Amino acid sequence: MKVPLLDLKAQYAGIKDEVLAAVSEVLESQVCILGPKVEELEQGVAALSDCRHGVGVSSGTDALLAALMALEIGAGDEVIVPSFTFFATAGCVTRVGATPVFVDIDPRTYNIDPQLLDQAITPRTKAVIPVHLFGQMCEMDPIMEIARRHNLFVIEDAAQAISSTYKGRRAGSIGTVGCLSFYPTKNLGGAGDGGMLVTNDAALNERLLVMRSHGSKPKYYHRVVGGNFRLDPLQAAILLVKLPHLEAWSEARRRNAAIYDAEFAGSAIGTPWIGPDARSIYNQYVIRVRGRDGLISHLHGEQIGSEIYYPLPLHLQECFRNLGYKEGDLPESEQVAREVLALPIYPELSREQIGFVTRTILDWVSRRSATDREGSLSRA
Repeated sequence: MKVPLLDLKAQYAGIKDEVLAAVSEVLESQVCILGPKVEELEQGVAALSDCRHGVGVSSGTDALLAALMALEIGAGDEVIVPSFTFFATAGCVTRVGATPVFVDIDPRTYNIDPQLLDQAITPRTKAVIPVHLFGQMCEMDPIMEIARRHNLFVIEDAAQAISSTYKGRRAGSIGTVGCLSFYPTKNLGGAGDGGMLVTNDAALNERLLVMRSHGSKPKYYHRVVGGNFRLDPLQAAILLVKLPHLEAWSEARRRNAAIYDAEFAGSAIGTPWIGPDARSIYNQYVIRVRGRDGLISHLHGEQIGSEIYYPLPLHLQECFRNLGYKEGDLPESEQVAREVLALPIYPELSREQIGFVTRTILDWVSRRSATDREGSLSRA
């Protein structure tokens, strides 16, 4: 049985006619930049996120970049970020001329550890970017309390967490601004790059609207330098077709995760830990296992897809070497990077496919344990 890490064709097959009709409508209108489809999506995603405003942009990365620019974060400023995350979180901080300050994670959730924030704050700290990794929101209450105490902006990187909740509050609605991604692999994914900013701050929303169109208002008059961060209406049309299905697709991921959890119970496989205040959307289902690279080879041989998110923490990346971090500085991030592995979790995954994945993994674990025991006996 072949089980890909993600099967986008299976999702497309169920909505193909709607998608083609939506794309055709945009092409017939020849409204090819922004326009009513983008506005409709902005309203829908903002409402889903319990926010008053949404600004469609060209990618999740550009959402982060536009947020930093609109908040006037730049040279001389520091922004606290987790080291165990996708590159864009820290990359955008560097692109605006600010300095990323890396902190370690909670080894249970893989999200930023709020207890480490205070010691990372300096007089230059301007913001913190909590990343809601793998579909589970960070512990936002202590993060917000610390941010208020130090007068910091909170930019929620919710690229992997659209519609997830913390204490009933939606991703993107708690901090200063939330950044979403519509990359094709996301729970709400387009047919290419796309993203959105959500906020309850009307003044910030206005700055973001200006920022995404070269800082121009009115047209051809520029008080600030912005960027070309506009969301394509073709992407917006496709996402509008998918938006009504999002909750059902996320619920299917949760069902699949529950099956995995039950199958792996009592084994050497570490399953995702979801905090009592969180409701995850399982953008990824990430296990933790000793000897991970051996398991990857075994899964590849059985035609089962898997992926390492992420193999090298950002504080150890070559491009950040000038910041002076060294191995051992953030031990939880470094250990997790050696042991995590994402398994197929997409909504269309069948019960039989999940069973094949779990049996294959548990068989590998059993054989590895037997080999370890034999090695112990021979050494004795």
